[in-house]
Formats: sequence, structure tokens, C-alpha cells
Amino acid sequence: MVTRTAFGVLPLQRTEISEAVRILKRAYDAGITLYDTARSYTDSEEKIGRALSDVRASIVIATKTGARTRSALLADLETSLRMLRTDYVDILQLHTPPAVPDPEDPDSSYSGLVEAQQKGMARFIGFTNHSLERARAAADSGLYDVIQYPLCSLSNDEDLAVIEQCGAADIGLLAMKPLSGGLLTNIRAAFAFLRRYENVVPLWGAQTMGELEELIALDADPPRLDAGMLDEIEQDRRDLAGRFCRGCGYCLPCPADIPIPMAARMGLLLRRMPFKQFLSEEWRESMRRIEDCQDCGHCRERCPYELDIPALLKQMLEDYERFTEAHA
Repeated sequence: MVTRTAFGVLPLQRTEISEAVRILKRAYDAGITLYDTARSYTDSEEKIGRALSDVRASIVIATKTGARTRSALLADLETSLRMLRTDYVDILQLHTPPAVPDPEDPDSSYSGLVEAQQKGMARFIGFTNHSLERARAAADSGLYDVIQYPLCSLSNDEDLAVIEQCGAADIGLLAMKPLSGGLLTNIRAAFAFLRRYENVVPLWGAQTMGELEELIALDADPPRLDAGMLDEIEQDRRDLAGRFCRGCGYCLPCPADIPIPMAARMGLLLRRMPFKQFLSEEWRESMRRIEDCQDCGHCRERCPYELDIPALLKQMLEDYERFTEAHA
């Protein structure tokens, strides 16, 4: 059993290490027990290890590996354990694989999960994905203890059906991106929407103490979904209809040093967040890097939502230039 409010540690990559440690310790002191990270989240595992190794027995650590073979998975896990300062993880997950691996293949990543579990290096095993088809196939397989999938107040009925599917199969369900990569700005409404589902554990990201304190307060006194919140959720669905960047960062690094997760959402960020922060000379220079895009295909190939990122970036640059001219 874990707390219904969990900590998605990805954003702490952007937080200086001593402050990240302070934030993680505060989360633990507030009662949060589940911390989700990944081998690919730069120094996030190290930060968890520094902050919480002394309370290891009282927390649940979930990490992920992008390895596609048994041997690569076990090598990744050894690194994760060293960074986390522990000899086991509670949940070891496959990180957005392009297909559900063959459980009969002795060299598959799934075989690596099973071996890690048999050796006591992982208590439970999981599967994460941005593809509804793959997430549901993994749940149907009966091979995984935990499924991680994007769920938020923008989710449609097909996405939300994963909740009932996992509940019926007694599979743990972690909801990634409960704020849709930061584009949902009414946190109370987003929190209340997912709180209705008792078998869903949202992974709330926080990179500042203020953000964490807001989540702690919501967890202590959970808001109920009311008519006003539903109206705002419907407006969000209208505003964010269609295909847009969720800011997951899988497209990085960019050879042209374009900050893709922010630049590819710039048109939305300008309308949905305090915009003056994006009108600085630093941001102007960052957005102009889009002109250096060589369409190498790296970001397009890695995008879990199959977006045409180079085309999207060009559109965002046009939007940005129009906006900055209008607010000069």
C-alpha cells in the first residue's frame, strides 16, 4: 500500500541538488511514501538516494529502464541501485518500450525483469507507456504488477477505461502527467478529478518547495469535484483539443540545442501561464534556435505521441514572434 499522493521525481532534475534533497525530505516528513524516477532522469535517482536512504524501509521506490534486452536491463538496474543507495527497488518498470516484449524470449527485457525479481533486486515489475494500445496489452498479459500511463482531466473515455481494467485485474495503476506536462493550471480541479478513482496513484511532479507544499495541502484536505471545476475542465478540453506536446522530454537532446519540451508548447504556454517570463532576451535566443533545425529526425523518431516536432516547432516560432511583436 502507498499514499494516494505520490512524488514523480522527474522535475527535480532541474533543481540544484541540496534543494532537491530538502524537498524530498519534506515530502517524506509530510507522509508521501511513493517516489517514481527513471534511469534516464539524469541525477534524479542520486537525489533520492542522498535524501531518503536513511528511511529506505519506510518508502516505496519505483524506477524505470529503457533497456531492450535482459543484460542491458540488469546493467541499468545495477547503476540505479548504486545511485539510489539501496540493494533493491520496490517497482522496476520498462520505460515506454515500442512493444510489449515476448515473455518467452530469454534475452528480452521482460526476462530481465523476472531475473531481477528472482534475485530480490526488484519486488514488483511494471510497464510504462504513452500508447493506450500497448498499455492495455500489457495489462491484458497478466505479466505485470503495475501499469503506468498518462491520465488527467483531459483524458477521454478510452483512456479512462484503463482504470477499470487495472482495477479488475488487481494491477497497480500509476498516473503519469496528471497536469499534462504543466498545461493544466487549475491544480485543485486536476487533483479532484483523479482523486475520484481509488485505484489510481497520480505521480505529482514538483521542482520547488512551494509546488510541493501546494500538493501536501491538497492531500491533507482533498477538494471535491464541483460544477465550477467541471466547467473549467471542459474549457481545458476545448482549448487543448487535438495533438500537442506534453513536455515529456524524450525528444532530447537536440543537436541544435533547441529546448524542445518548452519550445514545442510555447503557443500554449503564452496563453495559459504568466507570459512575461517568456519574453526575455534569453527566451528569444532559445526560440530563434528553431531556425537552426536540420530536420535530423531524432526528435520525431523518439516522440511517444508521434508528433511531427520540426513542423510543430516552426509553427510555435511563428506564434512566438507574433506574440512578442504584439506585446513589445
